[in-house]
Amino acid sequence: MRILAIETSCDETALSVVDASGGLENSRFEVLENLIISQIDVHRPWGGVVPNLAKREHQKNLPKLFTKLKERINLTSIDLVAVTSGPGLAPALWQGIEFAKKIGEEYNKPVVGANHLEGHLYSVLLPRKQDTASTKIQTPNPKESISGMEFGAWNLEFPAVALLVSGGHTILALFKSLTEYEKLGETRDDAVGEVFDKVARMLELPYPGGPEIERVAKDGNPKAIDFPRPMIHEPSYDFSFSGLKTAVLYHLRDHSPAVTTPLKIRGAGGSYDQRADIAASFQAAAVDVLTQKTLRAANEFAARSVFIGGGVAMNKALRHELAKKCQEEGLVFAAPDNAYNTDNAVMIAAAAYINHLTGKTYSMEAQPNLNL
Repeated sequence: MRILAIETSCDETALSVVDASGGLENSRFEVLENLIISQIDVHRPWGGVVPNLAKREHQKNLPKLFTKLKERINLTSIDLVAVTSGPGLAPALWQGIEFAKKIGEEYNKPVVGANHLEGHLYSVLLPRKQDTASTKIQTPNPKESISGMEFGAWNLEFPAVALLVSGGHTILALFKSLTEYEKLGETRDDAVGEVFDKVARMLELPYPGGPEIERVAKDGNPKAIDFPRPMIHEPSYDFSFSGLKTAVLYHLRDHSPAVTTPLKIRGAGGSYDQRADIAASFQAAAVDVLTQKTLRAANEFAARSVFIGGGVAMNKALRHELAKKCQEEGLVFAAPDNAYNTDNAVMIAAAAYINHLTGKTYSMEAQPNLNL
């Protein structure tokens, strides 16, 4: 089945063409085209995504990408058009949905909605350049084109525990099979990716903050500051990161002459920039919570595999710690190629294909609050 997929849930405009084949136990995905236009530069001056700006950029970028796609692919060969219907920003979602409907009408093809969150989790089935189930994790360019790659679906062992970590979501789920899952817990306040961005802003690091925190943290001591690990010992599998964010803010308030740059601590030996220690200590606290809760769930539900997805799944510290702990526990650990962790349309094609095999459908209306 050849699928044309569209993703416009937030600040990435993405189109893909994927050849999908096989059944649930042996799905295969060949990526023919993976086109993405990022809006990071548009939203950077605002320190976050502005919905109306995102809508405007999608309106501008969708025709550009579609023109490029038509030059490379004979669209009469398409069997199905898939588009993200949620969750996400309503104005952004509608741009993709309406564009998908027009393609369906023009080429007389069926159009289906897809769940963005399922897309992130099914990314683990997509082509990989390296074995990401290793403790030796490498991070390729997330925007690098990987068209033409072919890969057989990862043979996950079930039951499996999945951790979805992104700018808008932090969810722990139990997969009894590839298509039978239940949510174990989620964040009660800020998503972990959102907190990375907010802490980066406190440290006056550029947007998006997640990669910047990771970059600066490399030069810091993760044990320099004992930040709290919220809800790490609570029996539920919910998360809370607002307290960790506040702890960073209070540390800056109490230890800095001013909360503005330069963020320096004055001591007997003069002054020095402590952003690296703050970033490293914050990152360590967040990774501890995510890792311990995930492994506890894996043990409680006798999982045989652990897999992750979402933009924060690109974080090397998180991937390394999860891979190491899974190895110690004798669990399979799987993570997508980083090219598919940030928002993309290939993952939407994968989700649409898995749902096609089971007959599961999603509305063609924008569903900004859609969940797992």
